[in-house]
Amino acid sequence: MVSLTQPEIVRAGTKAASKEHMTDITLSSGFSRREFLKVGALAAGGLAFRPWRQTRRLADTADAPLLGRVNEGKVSLRATPDITAPEIGALYEDALVPWLHEVVGYNPYRPNQRFVETPEGYIWSPVLQPVRDEPQEPVSELYETSLGPGMWVQVSAPFVDVLLENSAAYAPSVKHRVNELGVLPRLYYSQVIWVDQISTDSEGRVWYRLNERYGYGDVFWGRAEAFRRITPEEVAPITPEIEDKYIEVNLHRQTVSCFEEGREVFYCRASTGQDGPDTATPVGENHRVWRKMLSAHMSGGTTGGGWDLVGVGFTTLFIGNGIAFHSTFWHNNYGEKTSRGCVNLRPDDAKFIWRWTRPAIGYDPGDITVTDYSGTNIRVVEI
Repeated sequence: MVSLTQPEIVRAGTKAASKEHMTDITLSSGFSRREFLKVGALAAGGLAFRPWRQTRRLADTADAPLLGRVNEGKVSLRATPDITAPEIGALYEDALVPWLHEVVGYNPYRPNQRFVETPEGYIWSPVLQPVRDEPQEPVSELYETSLGPGMWVQVSAPFVDVLLENSAAYAPSVKHRVNELGVLPRLYYSQVIWVDQISTDSEGRVWYRLNERYGYGDVFWGRAEAFRRITPEEVAPITPEIEDKYIEVNLHRQTVSCFEEGREVFYCRASTGQDGPDTATPVGENHRVWRKMLSAHMSGGTTGGGWDLVGVGFTTLFIGNGIAFHSTFWHNNYGEKTSRGCVNLRPDDAKFIWRWTRPAIGYDPGDITVTDYSGTNIRVVEI
């Protein structure tokens, strides 16, 4: 086990390159001939790497500190914050808009009444993921951890297209994009994933090798500027010395509250499971945290009605069938029941829960399972 405050550093091109990896990638001098041929084939097929700035968007977003990413196939733009007002325009999935303000509006069909004001009109807030464009300075060194040389990173761009290292896609979501849509796999703002190699191409661009610890086995390469390195300090446990902790999930209010020794120390909005026998978040006062993962691959459901999500950050499981607190990037519908049983949270809120709950865990290995009752008590109530 390495120190979490001062982890050993491994330079790219040294211990980070195993014999298996060296057959495909030359870390010290950039991509191998095989990788360049792969990129060339992708480009010929219309799959060349595309920075998000080249995509269509409603208005110039260059100077906007906060942006909204459309997270549904099509959304309506309206002159007033009223879902019944005439549509003055439409936006499509992954379009970006400046996020000026969030205001209370009118939607008689849903509990959520929040709207986002943009320069051209109003959009119902749940269909816009709040994102930022924060290009990163590429790093050239990896931490030495019990998982081997690597580092956890978080997507810091609204989205980033990535290259698939394996010759055929494995995960359903990756197959859908590559085989059916004919586009590159895509990662979104706030997703968390493990980097185990760093490479520089012939044009001096730095790429990270993105490798899920748990998943279907897909391995990606992504431009380093789109990923922020997570440090051990920022995921260190919060008040690990306090044993008397519990969380209350209120299904009626759609909120999460954290208590230490009977005193509320944290509160946030949530989005729990939709009402129904297979989707509701189970009520009970004796749930316990049984596993915590800094990043998880989530999938489930049935053919045609399932889901498959890469890099779900700050996952804290508390019911054995997979129900967890976790970061959410695919909707912004907090305050309304939306999930298939999990407690969906904003990324920073999920991060707090992950750091605060027992058992305490940090950067390395970023994953722990408990078999006793030492995990934090979770109380799910209806009122």
